[in-house]
Amino acid sequence: MRTTNRTRPLLLTPGPLTTSDATRAALDRDWGSRDSDFIALTGRLRVRLASLAGGADTHEAVLLAGSGTAAVEAALQSLVPRDGRVLVLVNGAYGRRMAEILLRLGRDHVVQERAEDEAVDPSAVDALLRADGRITDVAVVHCETTSGLLNPLDAVASVVGSHGRRLLVDAMSSFGVLPVEAARLGLTAVMASSNKGLEGVPGIGFVVAEREHLLTCAGNAVSLSLDLWAQADGFRRNGQWRFTPPVQVAAALDAALDQLDAEGGVAARGARYRRLHARLVDGMAALGFEAYLPPALQAPVIVTFRDPGPPFDFAALYDALAADGIVLYPGKLTRAPSFRVGCMGAIDEADIARALAAIGAHLGRWSVTIPSHGGTGALR
Repeated sequence: MRTTNRTRPLLLTPGPLTTSDATRAALDRDWGSRDSDFIALTGRLRVRLASLAGGADTHEAVLLAGSGTAAVEAALQSLVPRDGRVLVLVNGAYGRRMAEILLRLGRDHVVQERAEDEAVDPSAVDALLRADGRITDVAVVHCETTSGLLNPLDAVASVVGSHGRRLLVDAMSSFGVLPVEAARLGLTAVMASSNKGLEGVPGIGFVVAEREHLLTCAGNAVSLSLDLWAQADGFRRNGQWRFTPPVQVAAALDAALDQLDAEGGVAARGARYRRLHARLVDGMAALGFEAYLPPALQAPVIVTFRDPGPPFDFAALYDALAADGIVLYPGKLTRAPSFRVGCMGAIDEADIARALAAIGAHLGRWSVTIPSHGGTGALR
């Protein structure tokens, strides 16, 4: 899966990611957005994405031009009735973002927040749903890329379903990497984007929504372009996007899905990312860096490392690595200095080794020695 041109940037981030030559090649064609070929491509994407979400017979994929956040905003305003009340489960920045979206939309909501190194607690969700009969919907982030934490989706879905409430899942970092079984878990919606675990390029956000519920959602949205009901209705009527689609991005996503199939599907991609994760965490531990999360909570997509403090300087390391064509991400934690290193995208273990060697070389050049904390590469 590695990109063959080693001069291209190595993006060890939560997205956009390093993409393959085949995915980039798919961008090199112009499409007419109303042409039959593009309409067929759109229909193919919708079927493939619904199937990947485990909802081939029960759900449909609604595609939008925009970021993953656009897809989340579309889902929250389109699938939640205007008189609904949303319980938002928060343990990081992306859960907080859903709460902010609901605030901007003027939708009633309540937040249940935990620390950024604590998973969502299904028993606490159960207690709140028992106490508050006004809650109609629950929103949760599957993999919170603030830290790389994997929330217990199956257990949360079981609790929410037992109370007869709807569950909306932000699966940005997990979709295509970890199983998300919408029909089995009774998920109302799964939100994701083209440029993360699917290894496409940025520009398409999508929502895989339960068909029966989606059909009841006319008039919920307060935005014209983010109205999922209207866009789904348009797809059903003529197969077309309501507004100008990112045609090249759609073609690249179709090519990226071909590569996902060729790799062996979600299970194989998840296994590759786990290998990359283990190599990354063990290599960083050998350099003295400590992972923020214990293995039991860690998803194999991005790792948050604690900033050990002076003489280490992340900004200097970032600039030095960027000059080498290697891009990391600053931390997003609210209570601990940190930085993040991704282990997803069209990369392999040689790419992780390249990054580790570069980090070690720069630390040595600056005579920075960090006490070792030992390896923690194994994931559950």
